[in-house]
Formats: sequence, structure tokens, C-alpha cells
Amino acid sequence: MAIKSFKTNFITKETDMVSLSVYNVGFQKCEPLHTWGPGVRDHFLIHHVEKGKGHYIVGGHEYTIFAGDTFIVYPYDQITYYADEDDPWEYYWVGFSGSDAPSLILATDFTRESPILHHDEQNSMKVRRIILDIYEARGNSLANQLEMTGKLYTALAFFIKSSSHKQNREDSYLTYVKAAKSYISSNYSYEISVDQIADYIGISRSHLFRAFRMHVGVSPKEYLTNYRINTACALLRESSLSVTAISKSVGFENNLYFSKAFHKVKGVSPSEYARTHKIDG
Repeated sequence: MAIKSFKTNFITKETDMVSLSVYNVGFQKCEPLHTWGPGVRDHFLIHHVEKGKGHYIVGGHEYTIFAGDTFIVYPYDQITYYADEDDPWEYYWVGFSGSDAPSLILATDFTRESPILHHDEQNSMKVRRIILDIYEARGNSLANQLEMTGKLYTALAFFIKSSSHKQNREDSYLTYVKAAKSYISSNYSYEISVDQIADYIGISRSHLFRAFRMHVGVSPKEYLTNYRINTACALLRESSLSVTAISKSVGFENNLYFSKAFHKVKGVSPSEYARTHKIDG
């Protein structure tokens, strides 16, 4: 008797983890011609095909994807993918986002021009297992989110280690971005500027801007602001500090500017965010 289609999916609640976080994870046995799209995702999405086959349309190309293959969806690329009519696929997937995601993917063999990786049987089983590990760590508590993120790093490390041509390539722009992120994480509570970050690394402001646009997708100023706002969100949820105190704690000396920046990123004022997200202690 044929096994009926099934889908198991876990979607995380809003997370303020900046560097890397799991958006969703799951697995599905599809019915023939089961289709997603055309549409776009706002995060990275990796699918690993366990059985059967399917078809992936992106960038004007259509790919046939078989058991043992892994394919990637890039944020905001228009895509369609569907199960084969005669041998519909069963796949595992993990969606994720964060400031580290673009640079980590860049270190793998995934590219927009070649979005599919082919694995032998042993490595195919490894990919299935590491995605399933993320799923088994699912949950919306901070501990669950940290565990899922840790296992996501493990999954991406596997793809980087398996890279055939990128693992030994030194990318100076990526080095600059890593140094800038480290500096920001240690100094965001002070009145640091993009010029100070560039001076610390030893490059020009324009070089730092290009490095961030290439590897992170936003400017250094946007990254710094987002880092501060997301840190403020955690304090608004979990502490009894006033909005003014939180503003100063995350590097905003001007409380009005903090409120405007917060509203621009989160769509609500800091006070409104605190009222709706406060964790009872």
C-alpha cells in the first residue's frame, strides 16, 4: 500500500537573535505535482531530497532534482518548485536568516548560478541527519533557539567542509566583516561610529561599506542599528529598565532618536513593544 503524503513543520516565533537563527524546519512527503510558488522567500531555505524527485525553477532555469541532492533558495529570488508527477519527492528543509547567513553560504559551493549540491549515499544520510537534529531541538524558548542555532551552524559547517573550491580561498572582505561584527558586539553600548569601526579594522569607510553590502546585504550603519535595536528588544522583554536606560545601554544617547530608530525597525515604539512582549518574571 502506498504511503500517503505527509508534512511536519515547525516555525519559530519572532526571534531577536541577530547573527543566525532558524526560521522554520521540517520534512514532507509530497503528493504528485505538489507545488510551491511562484513566489519569494524572505530568508535562506535549504531542501534536501531523501526520496523521489522534483523540479526547481529559478532565474529562468528549470532543474530536475533527485534523491541525494540538496538545493538552496536565496532570499527574494522568485522561485517555483514542485514534486514529480510519477515519483514525487520526500524532502527535509531548514529555513534561516541572520547577519552571518550570507557570508556562511558564500563559503559553501551553493551559488545562484549553481544552486544544487549532489551527494553520495553516505553524505546524503549526513545531511538528512543534521537537518533532523535541528528539528528535534525545536521550541520557542531561548534554550531551544540556541540549540537550533548551534545545530544550524553544524549543518552549515558540513557544507563548508564539503566545499570543493572555496574552503581555501581567502576573502579579505569577509575578514573585514568578521572583524567589524566582533568590534560591534563588544562596543555597541558606546557611541561608536562607522568611521571608528573602519579605523579599528584599518580600512576606509567605503571599503567597509562594500564589504558589508557584499556579505551581509546591508550597510555597516544599518547592521549596527539593527544590532542595537535587537539588543534593546531583549532588554525590553526581560528587564525592568526604563526606555531611557535601555536607550543608553545600547548606545543611543538621544532618547528621541532611539525611539525613531526603534519604530523604523520594529514598526512600534519601544513602550508598545514592551507592553506586548514583556516576559512575566
